[in-house]
Amino acid sequence: MAPPHQSENSAPATVTTVDVTAARDLIAAAGGHRYLDVRTEEELSKLGHLVEVDRSINVPYMFIPSQGCRVKNAQFVEQVASLFTKEEHVVVGCQSGKRSEQACVDLQAAGFKNVKNMGGGYLAWLHHGFPVHHRTNQPPPPSQDA
Repeated sequence: MAPPHQSENSAPATVTTVDVTAARDLIAAAGGHRYLDVRTEEELSKLGHLVEVDRSINVPYMFIPSQGCRVKNAQFVEQVASLFTKEEHVVVGCQSGKRSEQACVDLQAAGFKNVKNMGGGYLAWLHHGFPVHHRTNQPPPPSQDA
C-alpha cells in the first residue's frame, strides 16, 4: 500500500516550502507570485487576509460542515485550475502550513509546476508581525466631482 500522497508507481511529490518572510517577498507586487489562500471562508472573515483582499485568491482546501469534521473540497484542483495557469508562480497558504502543503501536493500531481507552500501559515505570519487585511463592507467615499 502506498503512503499518503503517493501512488504505487511514482515518487512522492516534493513540496517546496518557503518561510513567511520569503513568501511575503514573493507575493509582493515585484515578486511575481500570486497568493492562494486555502483556508475556509469562515477563517478568512474571522481572521483576515494576509495580503490585500484584491490580491488574495481563496479556494478552500477543506470545508467544515455542520457536523464539525473537516471534509476535503472535491473540486479544489478544478477550482484552482479555473483561476491559475499551471505555469503561474503561486504561494499557497493556510492557518499553519499543513493544509497548504497538502494542497501543493494535489496541485503538483495535477501538473502545476510552480507552487510553493508557505511554512507556518497565518500563525507564523502573525508571529512575525506582518499586517493582516480585513474586508470592509463600507461604501466607497462620495465623488468629489458632484
